[in-house]
Amino acid sequence: MSLHLRSAALYTAMFAGVLTLAACGKSAPPAASPANASTAAAPAKATSVAAKPAVSSSAPAPAASAHAPATASTAAAAAASTAKAATPAPADAFKVASLAVGTAVNAEHKVRKPEDHFAQDQKTLYASVATLGDTDGATLNATWRYLEGKGQLVSSISQRVATSGPATTTFKVENPDLWPAGKYQVDISLDGKVVESKGFEIAKR
Repeated sequence: MSLHLRSAALYTAMFAGVLTLAACGKSAPPAASPANASTAAAPAKATSVAAKPAVSSSAPAPAASAHAPATASTAAAAAASTAKAATPAPADAFKVASLAVGTAVNAEHKVRKPEDHFAQDQKTLYASVATLGDTDGATLNATWRYLEGKGQLVSSISQRVATSGPATTTFKVENPDLWPAGKYQVDISLDGKVVESKGFEIAKR
C-alpha cells in the first residue's frame, strides 16, 4: 500500500513537472513580443525622421513667392520704359535746327557768311539761330563766353519767340574796343536747356 502511494506521489510529481514545463513552453512566445514591439516602433521613428525633409522642402516656397512681386514690378517698369521710348515727339514740335556765327546778316536775319575766325578789331558779331516747328512762346538765349578767361561771361541775351513753321532769330554782340585774342563760344538755350553751341577764335592782329 505504501508502494502504491509512493508511486502515485511520484507520478503526481512527474505530472506536475510536465505541467510546469508545458506552462513554461506556453509562456515563451509572450517573451518574444517585446522584440516585436521594438521592431514595430522602428517604423514610427523612421516616419518622424522622414517628416523633417518635408518641412525643409516646403521652406523654399515662401522665398519663391517673395520674388514674384519684384519680377512683376520689373516687368511693369520695362513696359513703361518701352512705351515711353515708343512715343515719338510731335512732328511740329519747336526745335533749334542750326546755328551760325558771322559778321553780317541779310534781310532774313541769317548770317551771310558763317565763319569761325575773326579779327580783333571786328566790332560786331552775329549768331543766327534757325528753328523749326510751332510755338506760342518759347525763350531762346545766346550766351557768349571767352574761354581763355576760364569761361568768362561776355554777354547773355534772351528773346521770346512765337512762330509757326521755320524761322530765324538773330543775336548780336558788340565790342567798341579790340577783342582779346583767344577762343570763344556761344551757347544757344531753348527754355533754359542748351541745345546748340558754336566755337570760334579771334586772332591777334
